[in-house]
Amino acid sequence: MKKSLSATDQAALYKVLKQRFDTNMNRHQDLVWEQIQHKLEENPTKIWSLHQMEQSGGEPDVIGIDPINAAYLFVDCAEETPKGRRSLCFDQSALDSRKENKPVGSAMETAKRMGVELLTEEQYRQLQTLGQFDLKTSSWIQTPADIRKLGGALFCDRRYDHVFIYHNGAISYYAARGFRAVLYV
Repeated sequence: MKKSLSATDQAALYKVLKQRFDTNMNRHQDLVWEQIQHKLEENPTKIWSLHQMEQSGGEPDVIGIDPINAAYLFVDCAEETPKGRRSLCFDQSALDSRKENKPVGSAMETAKRMGVELLTEEQYRQLQTLGQFDLKTSSWIQTPADIRKLGGALFCDRRYDHVFIYHNGAISYYAARGFRAVLYV
């Protein structure tokens, strides 16, 4: 699969991202768009991944810098879990084990194809400090191996003005559950 965008598509994406960046300065105080765009221009596959996030309804925006690798964190900031990434079970193993009524795919495999990762619980909670997200939907998050080994997976949402973390069978899928992605740039 070609993982690059035309110059026209790149310019259009930069325009959308910059407008979102300028409109939501509370998400990234002390960061400068020109520095972020320069880093993106050095990494064309990252631009392609951001385009995938945007096309599937994620409305990606910068929410900070990762303290471990000093990368900018682009995260889906749509109010609800992205519409183009719902009704997915957790991973390929879960999808393969479903006998009937299989969903169209899995969150982990879709994220991999997009070149992104599912949010960690910590990243999900950080996002929720910047607004109110997933008031009607929920989002799969990265799940510890010991939970996944037993057939479970974790998801989060916001209800009653609190962020909740839950568990479900990894094979489950719901019309209102998808995943939020993070991209390190």
